[in-house]
Amino acid sequence: MRRRDYVIAILFMLALLGAYSIYQPFILPIVVALLLTMATANMHNSITLRVNSEYVSAIFLTLGMFILLFVPIIYIATIGVQYISSIDADMVTKITTKIATLAQDIPIVNDWVHDNLSDEKILDTIKTSTATITKAGTKSFAFIKDIFFVIVFYFILNLNAEKFFNIMRNFLPMRDEDGNRILTEIGSTMEIVFYSILVTAIFEGILFGIMVSFFGFNGLLLGIIYGFASLIPIVGGVIVWMPVALFAWSTKDVNTAIFIALYSIIVISIIADTFIKPIIIKYIKDNVLKSSVKINGLVIFFSILAGMSSYGFWGMILGPAITSFLIAISRIYIKLYGHSSSRLK
Repeated sequence: MRRRDYVIAILFMLALLGAYSIYQPFILPIVVALLLTMATANMHNSITLRVNSEYVSAIFLTLGMFILLFVPIIYIATIGVQYISSIDADMVTKITTKIATLAQDIPIVNDWVHDNLSDEKILDTIKTSTATITKAGTKSFAFIKDIFFVIVFYFILNLNAEKFFNIMRNFLPMRDEDGNRILTEIGSTMEIVFYSILVTAIFEGILFGIMVSFFGFNGLLLGIIYGFASLIPIVGGVIVWMPVALFAWSTKDVNTAIFIALYSIIVISIIADTFIKPIIIKYIKDNVLKSSVKINGLVIFFSILAGMSSYGFWGMILGPAITSFLIAISRIYIKLYGHSSSRLK
C-alpha cells in the first residue's frame, strides 16, 4: 500500500470512531430500523410502483409501523397500569386461600404454596411490578425513545433505500455477487421473521381478546398484551392467561377460570400456534411474499429466543438477523476457502 492509502485508511478509522462517539445512543434504533427496512423492502417497492412515489410509500409504511409499534405500547403503559393498580389485598387473599385449599392434600405443592404464596409476598411483588411499569410508562422514556427513533430512521431509510443498500454493497470487501447474496439472505430472513411475528401477535391476540371479552374483561388490552407475550417462545401465553384465569377464579367462578385455561391451552397454544400458524406463515411465504429462501424454523425459533435473552424486546429482530448473517457469510467462506486444499493438490 502507498503512503496515501495508509493516510486514507487512518482518517477513515478516525471518522468511524468519531461517528461512533456521536451516534452511539442511536446505533440500536438505526440497526433495528435497517432490518425492518429490509423486511419490508418488497412491500416498499410494490407500493412505489403503484403510486409512482417513494415518498408516499415511505410515509405509508412508516405510518403502519407507528401503529404497530407505538400505539400498543402507549396503550399498555397507560390503561394497563390502571388495571394492575386496581388489584387489592382482599382479591389476593381470596386467590391464595383457594390455591392453598386445593394444594393442602399434595405435600410438596402444599409446602411450596405455604412458602411462596403468602399474601405479603404477592402484594410486595404486585407493588414492585406496578412501580416498575408505572416508571416505565410515565417516567422512563428510554424504550419509547427507541421506538420513536426506530420509526424516524425507518422513514429515512425507506426514502433512501436504494442508495443506502448500494453503499452497503460497495463497502463489503467481496464480489458484488457475494455481497448481494448476503444482503438478499438477510433481507429474506427478516421478511419472513417480520411477517411471522406480525401474524403470531395479531392472530393469537385476537383469539385471546375475543374470548376474555365475553367474560367482562378488557378484550383489547388483554389481547394486545397476549399478542406481545406470544412472541416469547414456550412460556409467552402462560404469563397472561394464568393470571387472568386466577383473577376470574377469584372474582367470578371456577368454571370461568377453567374455561379460560383450557381455551388458552387447547385452542391457542395447541390448535392455533402449533397447527394453524405454520400454515398461515407458509401461505404468506409461498403465495404472498413468493420467497424461495429456505430457512429452518427451529433455527428461527432459537435465534428469537437467544436474541430476546440478550437484547430484550428488540432481540426478536436482531437475533434472526445476526443468525442469518452468520449463515450467509459461512456459506461464502466455505465456497471460497472450503475446498482450497483440494485445489492445491
